[in-house]
Amino acid sequence: MKKFAIAAALAVGLTGQAFAAGDAAAGKDKAATCIACHGVDGNSIAPTFPNLAGQDASFIYKQLKDFKAGKRKDATMDAMVLPRDDQAMQDIAAYYASQALKAGQAEPALAAVGKAIYKGGIKEINVPACMACHGPDGAGMPGSGFPQLSSQKAAYTEKQLKGFRAAAQNPNQDSAPVGRSNDASAMMRNAVKRMSDPEIQAVAQYIQGLKP
Repeated sequence: MKKFAIAAALAVGLTGQAFAAGDAAAGKDKAATCIACHGVDGNSIAPTFPNLAGQDASFIYKQLKDFKAGKRKDATMDAMVLPRDDQAMQDIAAYYASQALKAGQAEPALAAVGKAIYKGGIKEINVPACMACHGPDGAGMPGSGFPQLSSQKAAYTEKQLKGFRAAAQNPNQDSAPVGRSNDASAMMRNAVKRMSDPEIQAVAQYIQGLKP
């Protein structure tokens, strides 16, 4: 846990840089093509697409930049960010950050297991508590690189955690990238690499039920 805390401190210093506040009003128009997946106000209309409403603008901006640079891969997002310049990405990030997140609902049985992991980790396999970086209520740490998780779609969260785990279990990312590896200091990869599918599913359900 001590090593994880040190890595977290380093990540805070390495993220959230080179971001100037975008124009939310301009971002609303520029986000017109994002509505089909993320909703008019950033509350996704499908379980596999993430909520963006209320998310830290610098985090959204980083993800858009990573998609454009190929550091994070998704066929749909790769195409969406291709024509966007830096200002457009900052404006879109500012728009979604300004929107109100709607509360989600969790499956009670799974959420009970997920709560224990989110709050206390799994000491036997060195899985840290999620709340150490994302906060007890999932609000994240704005500007630090640790995103808001509260009420995030469980299916989306589950997919991302499995992506980080796949990348951790396949460390040779140069020749054939696997999973997701755009996390600072490999923090998420190290956090989830030993988690089982049921554990990931339970955490994802608990997160979906966290109130914004």
